[in-house]
Amino acid sequence: MIVASSCYNAYSCDICGCGGGNFYMGLLPNFNNKFIGIRYHYIQFYTKLASDASQFSHNYYNTAEVWGGWNIGKKFQLLGFVPYYYNKQADDDGVSYKSGLGDITLMMNYQLLHTRSMNKHNKNVEQFLWFGAGVKLPTGTFKVNPNDPATTLADINAQIGTGSTDFLMNALYNVRVGFFGVSTSLNYKIGTTNSADYKFGNKLTANSIAYYRFRTHGIAIIPNAGLMYEHTDVNLLSKEKVQYTGSYAVSSIAGIEVAIKKISVGISAQAPFAQNFAEHQTKMQFRGMAHVTLAL
Repeated sequence: MIVASSCYNAYSCDICGCGGGNFYMGLLPNFNNKFIGIRYHYIQFYTKLASDASQFSHNYYNTAEVWGGWNIGKKFQLLGFVPYYYNKQADDDGVSYKSGLGDITLMMNYQLLHTRSMNKHNKNVEQFLWFGAGVKLPTGTFKVNPNDPATTLADINAQIGTGSTDFLMNALYNVRVGFFGVSTSLNYKIGTTNSADYKFGNKLTANSIAYYRFRTHGIAIIPNAGLMYEHTDVNLLSKEKVQYTGSYAVSSIAGIEVAIKKISVGISAQAPFAQNFAEHQTKMQFRGMAHVTLAL
């Protein structure tokens, strides 16, 4: 199993939302050659302006995503993510919606290390170490003029895509002793400036998830729990910092995976216990993910 990481495009009041067209990888299923699946992501924010408590926003971000992977030989792994967003905002002005195809992400990983051994307790010990890079393509829409004085940060965050081609780097390490394992990842997204001279902040994500594999009657049950840290740099407009952008969050993770032959089903939830969005005016309340995946 491999872990990696995120935040989804927002649609909000003057300051809330995270935007940026990021992606969340999560625990990869066990597969020998190829896999394909459908995932559902959900994230919820609440914003109340410090300067005017009557200005508030509840934001609900839903993503349906097709994802897949292909092992090319023994050393290379190609991954793809195609998201479709359906977002809802309920604020002091009413309720609004935004939906559409998001930014497609492609990743290529290289297996630097894979070892198997037996420890002194006669338990199998297996390690994997992967390094990879990827690209996020500007397939989602970005139709706003950030230089227009009437444009707010909410208008920018409401865009389904970033309008930019961004680059990703990641390192993934997994160690398993018997039925117990720990999967750790480090991911970094490097944004570029889009045609509107706007740049979403670079993002660092690190997480570590422990899991235990039970097996009964041909069914594998894998509960898991861990921590995630995310830090996003400020956005830039014409190389100038954009107020109320940049953030960090530390979240606890809990989930379960169930595998029956070639089919795996999983669900996970994340709850932040330390965060800062928009100078503490925006709060991430909950994030969750569910998937159904088929090994080919």
